[in-house]
This record gives sequence, structure tokens and C-alpha cells, in this order.
Amino acid sequence: MKKQIAVIGLEMHCELKSNSKVFSKACNSYNETPNSNIAPLDMAFPGTLPVVNKKCVADALKVSMALNCTQPEYMYFDRKNYYYPDLPKGYQITQMDSPVGVNGHIEIEVDEELIPVDIHDVHLEEDAASLDHYFDTSTIDYNRSGVPLLELVTEPCLHSAKEAVAFLEHMRDIYKYLDVSEADTKKGQIRCDVNVSIMDEDSQVFGTRVEIKNVNSFGGVADAINYEIKRQTSLKEEGRYNEVEQETRRWDEEKGQTIHMRSKVDAIDYKYFVEPNIPKYKITKEWLEELKQEIPQLHLERKYNYINNYGLSNYDASILVKEKSISDYFEECLKLNIDAKSASNWITTQILGYINKYELTINEIFLTPKRLKDLIEALNKGDISSKQAKDIFYKILDEKKEVASFITKDNAQINDETVLTDLIAQILTNNPNQVDQYKAGKTNLFDFFVGQVMKETKGKANPNLTKEILTNKLK
Repeated sequence: MKKQIAVIGLEMHCELKSNSKVFSKACNSYNETPNSNIAPLDMAFPGTLPVVNKKCVADALKVSMALNCTQPEYMYFDRKNYYYPDLPKGYQITQMDSPVGVNGHIEIEVDEELIPVDIHDVHLEEDAASLDHYFDTSTIDYNRSGVPLLELVTEPCLHSAKEAVAFLEHMRDIYKYLDVSEADTKKGQIRCDVNVSIMDEDSQVFGTRVEIKNVNSFGGVADAINYEIKRQTSLKEEGRYNEVEQETRRWDEEKGQTIHMRSKVDAIDYKYFVEPNIPKYKITKEWLEELKQEIPQLHLERKYNYINNYGLSNYDASILVKEKSISDYFEECLKLNIDAKSASNWITTQILGYINKYELTINEIFLTPKRLKDLIEALNKGDISSKQAKDIFYKILDEKKEVASFITKDNAQINDETVLTDLIAQILTNNPNQVDQYKAGKTNLFDFFVGQVMKETKGKANPNLTKEILTNKLK
């Protein structure tokens, strides 16, 4: 039996962030109250006409450029005609012939290696309403109807569940860095259709493609892909691969399997035609250049910059770039000439620990990069010990005062070598038995002497200087 490889393509849907919907003035925000964010257009009332939301188009073009796609010279929309209860107009306004981006190419990181992913297209469209199914009835919530939706279609170029999830996570980070979407799967803002087939490793012909519709979590995508690969491979090994038909299936999370929904012998004919109520308009090079200038350095580029130019570990760099606000905070620290590793240590341990505990964002805390610099400089100059620095860290956050207000003569670290030398000499004189035992080989008593110094100074003795003087005295 020849080795089989999986071939996977993704269709990722992401709701964009804007004040109003993509073609109507209804509020575009997550709301658990059904039918509260609606306008007549969303419900297809007669006489209503769509008006394009320019911000949604701009955000879609930013995503297109971030994916290295080719943008169209002219923008227009199409009607995708089909009937379903959650589609009140009987058609969806989308893009078929002139999407916001085509022929893109990016690299994603999988197990610390970069792999290429080809993008077929990315297009802007309106979302459908949502159906809520109960025991004996179904209801329609039009809140989602007309929400701006960006659909991204990859080429069939992924080969494992791990690669597919890495791509989805990569795209989620791009959406967040571009600030075009919250990209929250818990709010249904990201959904994915997964296409899976298997083929002989040395073959040039793809196997029969099976589509899995509307998987709404990254874990679900991974499980659905793994299940489908196993199902198709088993059929092929049993000589029953002809039983794998081109079909649409759904992922049943409770049963842990994909389930047949409908056969799909050929592509559905949606009878696309140009949306007549939205005039075609030109996408100027000047506007594209303006939008390009608004695209920040993205997470993967920042990560390798931190590793290659600032010596951070892959782990620390990955944590710093996970959220743009965290990365921006770190970038500000670099601009203030704070040592990169020192800033990273404070952010990834103390700061993230604090904001996670209290469910805050890094922009909400009183400890700005400038105040963090003041704290680190006080520590580096020896004005305070590392223990004192951590104590002051929490006081700054809780009391919202400047670093200097917590450093006084009473709590300043003792760095005077003469003072510490005299104190250590007195401690050694008062503990002759321990000195003899240490010199006889019981070297763990060194910590006893350090502890005595800290006790006498109430923890204010410079620990490094203390150890240096003790080492010389105990020779």
C-alpha cells in the first residue's frame, strides 16, 4: 500500500469590526438579544437599497495587502442566488469576479519552521441571519444579517490538522494586528469550511474532496480533519475508496465524527450576476498606498526581529507577539532603551501575571513603559533589591504612584561595602562554631551567614555584594 498524504483547503470566514453593517446603517455589534441590531435592508423590505460601508472595504483591502494578494482596479459586488430561511433577500451580496484580493502567498510557522500557504482569493460579503432550532420550531435572528464578512479561500496546500490550525491562528493574529476584527470564535466571529481529500504520495491527482461545513472552533477543525483523514484512509486501505463521494458533511462534536449532510456531485450553480444597485468604482493607487501605510509590522515579523536582533528565546518572543497591545508595550520599552531581555522578563512574568489575574489589558495599568524603565534603573543602580523591586511593582499598580515615591533612605538597598564588611565581620565573630563547620566542609552554611546579614539589615543588604564579601571573609 502506497503512503497516503492529506490535501486540505480552508474557507475561513471572519466578521469585520465596524460601527454599522456592510450595506446598511444597522449597528454592527455582538448582541445576545435577538433582532435588536437590524434595519429594513437586513430583512429585505421592499424599496430598500444597499450602501457600501467604506471602512469595511478599506479593512478588506488591508487584509488583502497583508496576504500579498493582487488588488482589483475596480471594485464591484455580485449577487449569489440561493434560497434559505436565513437569507431574506433570496440572494447574498458577495464578490465573485472582482474580489478584494487574489493570488496571495504567506508563510506560517509550524513547529518553529516556516511553511508556505497559497491564497486563492479573499472577498468581502454580507453575512446571513442565524437560525435557532428548538424542539418543534425554529426562529430567525436577523442581528447577523448584513454583518460584514471576509471570506478567505486557500489553495489545497495544507497537509495536516496541525498546519490547518496554525494557519487559522496565524490569520486570527493578522486580523487582530490590523484591528479589523475581534476574531473571537466564542462570539461566532470566525467560522471555517474544511475541504479534505487523500492521495498517493507520488500521485499528481487529488483524491475525492469532502467538504465539512461551518466548524466554529479551532479544536473542532483539528478533530474534524483528523477524523476525515482516518475515515478516508481506512476506506482506501480496505479497497473501498470508491465509497468516498464528493459530499458535504458536518462535524458532530458530541459524537466526534463527521456526518453526511448532502451529496455534491458538481459545484452548485448560484447564477451569479453583478449587483445592479451598487455602482462599480475605481480603487486608486493613491488610496491603496494610504491603506498600506496603516498596516503595522505583523506578529511573525516582530517575533523573528525579537529573536534575531534582541536575543530573546522563541518562547518569550511568542508570548510577546500573541497580542498586539503586549507587543506594542514591548516596542515602546525598546524605544526607551530598556534592555530587551529585562523588559521581556518583567512583561512575560510580572505584568502578564497581574493583568491576567485582574482581567485587565496592558493599556489599562498604571505601569507605563516609562515607569517600568524607572523601576528597572533603580534596580540596576542598586537602589533597591530584586525583592524590593517586585514589592514596589505591585505598589505602583495598586497605589498609582511614581517609582521614586517608594524609594526612601529607610528602604534603600545597602550598597556601602564598608558598612557591609563591618556587619559581616561582627556576624562571623558572633557565630564561631558555624565558621569552623563551614571551613571544615559544611559549605551549605554559607546561606546561613547570608540569612543573618539579611536579618540584621531587614533585607536591605545588596545580596551580590554580601555574597562577595562573605566569600572573601570565609577563605
